Amino acid sequence: MAAATRGCWPWGSFLGLLGLLSVAFAAWDLASLHCNFADFCECDFRPDFQGLECDLAQHLAGQHLAKALVVKALKSFVHDPAPTKPLVLSLHGWTGTGKSYVSSLLAQYLFRGGLRSPHVHHFSPVIHFPHPSHIERYKKDLKSWIQGNLTACSRSLFLFDEMDKLPPGLMEVLRPFLGSSWVVYGTNYRKAIFIFISNTGGEQINQAVLEAWHNRRDREEIRLQELEPAISRAVLDNPHHGFWRSGIMEEHLLDAVVPFLPLQRHHVRHCVLNELAQLGLEPRDEVVQAVLESTTFFPEDEQLFSSNGCKTVASRIAFFL
Repeated sequence: MAAATRGCWPWGSFLGLLGLLSVAFAAWDLASLHCNFADFCECDFRPDFQGLECDLAQHLAGQHLAKALVVKALKSFVHDPAPTKPLVLSLHGWTGTGKSYVSSLLAQYLFRGGLRSPHVHHFSPVIHFPHPSHIERYKKDLKSWIQGNLTACSRSLFLFDEMDKLPPGLMEVLRPFLGSSWVVYGTNYRKAIFIFISNTGGEQINQAVLEAWHNRRDREEIRLQELEPAISRAVLDNPHHGFWRSGIMEEHLLDAVVPFLPLQRHHVRHCVLNELAQLGLEPRDEVVQAVLESTTFFPEDEQLFSSNGCKTVASRIAFFL
């Protein structure tokens, strides 16, 4: 129901809006009653798949694989009343392609409090694990943190950013939480969601998309089976990646490897128009063109992919307004 979504609102007349609000309040009452009995309403876990799909369709440019894989995995997991293991997704791709954006959307559309929910936990190497010499303390703290938070709420989301910058060996403490055992350290963890984000595999993904372009294949024809082996090899061969010798990939604990494709000029244009709309501004051709002209593209001969994806779009727009 459109009125229940949190992001893509069907704006209409004032009377129409009042009608939608009345339906929303009625739905909220029913949902509150339903949540007393439904398994997926623990804590502030309130999945809104319609809102998520709408937001992805409108704002995530050029990522047909990521959209399909993430939504399918989430729906299957959330609708399972008794999952045998937590949902574990690993997002890979070049900088600025939407990995962090998608992870923030998952928090927004799965938990009532979004990223501020007490059951959404975001880990950054620079902030939380800055000193490799403290690895043993980090491992102990991370294990206790996850165990404690899953004890408080089994429906918890754990986001691990910049996996290629984590101290080696840290992720091995997660391995017992990611498998199919029923209980770990006295904690029921099977309804948790783990999201890992890294740039590792980005070069391999870029090369595959470039080859498709050379062969006159549409990028939407690229399938996961073409990319997953190369991404997995890049991770397993990278001693700086958090999964290095952790057993997580070797024991097939990932439910999905999610590739993010490099963005082309028309995708960056889409991001510029989206950002202008978010600012409440009309699309201005001179601003759009200025941002595109200031963006660096690669490879040198083809000038096909944006070096920073859409990461610097907002700051560039502010400069050219």
